[in-house]
Amino acid sequence: MSEYFKHESSYVDEGCIVGKGTKIWHFSHIMSGCQIGENCNIGQNVVVSPGVVLGHNCKVQNNVSIYTGVRCGDDVFLGPSMVFTNVINPRSAVVRKDEYKDTIIRRGASVGANATIVCGNTLGEYCLIGAGSVITKDVPAFALMVGNPARRVGWVSRHGEKLKFDKDGFATCPATGDKYQLINDLCKLLTAQDI
Repeated sequence: MSEYFKHESSYVDEGCIVGKGTKIWHFSHIMSGCQIGENCNIGQNVVVSPGVVLGHNCKVQNNVSIYTGVRCGDDVFLGPSMVFTNVINPRSAVVRKDEYKDTIIRRGASVGANATIVCGNTLGEYCLIGAGSVITKDVPAFALMVGNPARRVGWVSRHGEKLKFDKDGFATCPATGDKYQLINDLCKLLTAQDI
């Protein structure tokens, strides 16, 4: 008996690794050679291509295709109908499978509905990509990104709350009390040793 759930309308090819407690919902296709961690939720009409890696506790909403070259850390959220690419200059008549660009989504990052992530970029830990945004460059940890092309409009905590920094560059998450600091225009979560 399998340690994960697969709806009867979905396909899980041989040669995949699917973690314990993961749920794969209607009309999805998990292709050979991908790795999906424990306790993930794969929504309806999702394709996970060969070589893709999803960490533990990832949430993939409906209508998402995760193409070869994408690697997601733990606790990543991929919103409904968001889009990945894996070739910079696609042409139907030109085979470019040896030109796939890697896209890295770090732990805790969230990508909003209908956002597009252009391949070859890294999304930093706990960043938040607004719905409909288009990512064309690397995104720093905790960054709040919106627009086309996306630009940073603020910072968010691990809990997803917008951070308000004081004149000295410090902020506190209103939900958890975690402390953050801006250093060289980057947001850092402070540990007990830092405070």
